[in-house]
Amino acid sequence: MVIENQLIVYVVLALLAAMAVSFLMSPLVKSFAYKVGAIDVPKDARRMHKVPVPRLGGLAIFIGFMVSILLFVNITAEMKSILLGAVIIVVLGVVDDIMALPAMLKFVVQIVAATIPAMGGVRILAFSNPNIFSDELYWVLGNLSIPLTVLWIVAITNAVNLIDGLDGLANGVSAISATTVLLIALMGNQVQVAMVMAALVGACVGFMPYNLNPAKMFMGDTGATFLGYILATMSIQGLFKFYAVISFAVPFLILGLPIFDTAFAFIRRIAHGQNPMHADRSHIHHRLIDMGLNQKQAVACLYVISAILGLSAVVLTTGGEQRAMLFFGAMCVVAVVAARVVFPKEVKEELLEELHEMTEHGHHPEEKKDEES
Repeated sequence: MVIENQLIVYVVLALLAAMAVSFLMSPLVKSFAYKVGAIDVPKDARRMHKVPVPRLGGLAIFIGFMVSILLFVNITAEMKSILLGAVIIVVLGVVDDIMALPAMLKFVVQIVAATIPAMGGVRILAFSNPNIFSDELYWVLGNLSIPLTVLWIVAITNAVNLIDGLDGLANGVSAISATTVLLIALMGNQVQVAMVMAALVGACVGFMPYNLNPAKMFMGDTGATFLGYILATMSIQGLFKFYAVISFAVPFLILGLPIFDTAFAFIRRIAHGQNPMHADRSHIHHRLIDMGLNQKQAVACLYVISAILGLSAVVLTTGGEQRAMLFFGAMCVVAVVAARVVFPKEVKEELLEELHEMTEHGHHPEEKKDEES
């Protein structure tokens, strides 16, 4: 599979342009955040920072991304619909970062923003059949195409937002996911998808010096929802459309970390009789912190998980299902061994804590389960 040298050059230029603009805009956006009062004050246990931090950094990411897009990307009708929806998402995020908006209002606006590209031709038309015993390789969605597309975009938009709980986490995971889509697009010679993903990677990397622990600025809902929205829409353009037979697996691997964390959070809240939209302190990054890891260690672990999932997606698109499964399994083993080597104390303490909880007051797991029922 030969990748044209000219495409590589334009991809690098798009990435560097977005990175430079995002980096240079960050201090200006930081000053603007202070002026308009977009400050994140640590007022509950969910927040990891101890001092007020400006939270409009996503605006710098958006500006860097847009400059690169306007310079290097061919703006088709579908791309116009994606960018229009992105503008709505960013405006919503800016207002929400300045003055907290009701969750229902944000949800409705996100649906409107997602409907624009769905009506503009950015749709999930089919995806692979998860039933491996079926003769049908994939399902054609038909009339369900638009509602499922809107659901996917809104879900990923919020999933990325929900993992934005540690310095640099959502930004870095988004950059890794975008890099994965970029690699797959390059191997498939998908020029537009590659250019857009290069711009997104560059914008994320340019903001990273301000967002890594200890963060000088958060990207806020402005950045997290924007990144989720672009990853969702471009995964439709570059993965669902070009890899129909394996489309069920590839996007879910690339975006596996935010999808898993969000799904687990919703299931946990519903099981406890809570509103699934109710914020809590039980996300995967919170659990790693509770294990004894510091913010940098927790973020590094989640970066590794995201990278393993991304590389598995790349192998799946190039080497087939068996190689992808073998690679994923091998990487999981390596990750577990590395965790025990790098964080032996934390892993041991977590295991002992779980064992203590199970046997507390002399109760066995079965007795405890009977009491809860």
